Amino acid sequence: MSSSAESLSQLPLREDLRGLSPYGAPQLEVPILLNVNENTHGVPADVHAAIVEAVEKATQGLNRYPDREFTELRQNLASYLGHGLTPEQLWAGNGSNEVLQQVLQAFGGPGRTALGFPPTYSMYPLLASGTGTRYITAEREHGYAMTPEATARAVRDSAANVVFLCSPNNPTGTALGLDVIEAAYAAGEAANAIIIVDEAYGEFAHQGTASALSLLSGRARLLVSRTMSKAFALAGARIGYLAAAPEVTDALRLVRLPYHLSALTQATANAALTHAHTLLSNVEAIKVQRDRIVTELELLGLTPSPSDSNFVFFSGLEDPHRIWEGLLEAGVLIRDVGIPGSLRVTAGTEQETTAFLTALARLLSADGEQPPARAVD
Repeated sequence: MSSSAESLSQLPLREDLRGLSPYGAPQLEVPILLNVNENTHGVPADVHAAIVEAVEKATQGLNRYPDREFTELRQNLASYLGHGLTPEQLWAGNGSNEVLQQVLQAFGGPGRTALGFPPTYSMYPLLASGTGTRYITAEREHGYAMTPEATARAVRDSAANVVFLCSPNNPTGTALGLDVIEAAYAAGEAANAIIIVDEAYGEFAHQGTASALSLLSGRARLLVSRTMSKAFALAGARIGYLAAAPEVTDALRLVRLPYHLSALTQATANAALTHAHTLLSNVEAIKVQRDRIVTELELLGLTPSPSDSNFVFFSGLEDPHRIWEGLLEAGVLIRDVGIPGSLRVTAGTEQETTAFLTALARLLSADGEQPPARAVD
């Protein structure tokens, strides 16, 4: 036993937390970071200037608590999302993880159950553990698909109090049809289940892929969470939010910490939303590189999953961890998600994408695992 583990074992830790590992992707200093689905384009100069100006103004009042109801932010989020949403339907937190944690604090907890559909976002079971919520899973179908019938059956049979639906799904990148979400909602009626659709990567969806935001009207138990970490390139600012019925946001007020969103966080988010068009201009460039990755991986003889996100999940590798290590040696960090034969890569800039594809083709060719790829643009 390591010294830190031994020391931890001597503390009166909750029994359900013993033996667990914290969330964590490798944080390594390499030239090209494509492992945690960040927006590698960064914040445009004019938006950066606007954020700095807004934060500087906010610092003049740091002796006072921030707006507890983050009124301006809720107004800006409602305007950004559209779909007829009102500020009373918006909620925000320090990253979407905090928002999801608050949902479990309000609607989960001891004696209650949350349902997930792995492979999916690895924080769901950790958030459940932290809130004393029992976490159970249901299998996906071939190719990690989810159908309305199978989803409804899983929700109904589990009698779960909270259901996580990730769309586009992390790590596979695939989006759910609205019929799957509608089926899950209807099946959860008997247990009065909260249905959470996690749309962290929603802005990267292909044209024509519908958002669960369109289903909110008349569905008080349906919540749609989003983040400003990805499309808005604000991972370091930690801003997440959700849209739901006003009674849901009232419920979250019961569990949030006082003044949980700092004045600086609110200022950053408001400045960014005011310049949403500029920030989202990079989304289209990222989608081009994502689609390029899918095409090139297929030419390499691999099997990428269809992606509506800013990353690509791909299979067909005999030794994915060796490929991961080889890419790391080449200065490219991607994600080994622990699924046999598979890896996940973030779509970065054109130059970053080229570096990844070139290094991957070289590794596969050297192994004889796959035929050499054609030249990459």
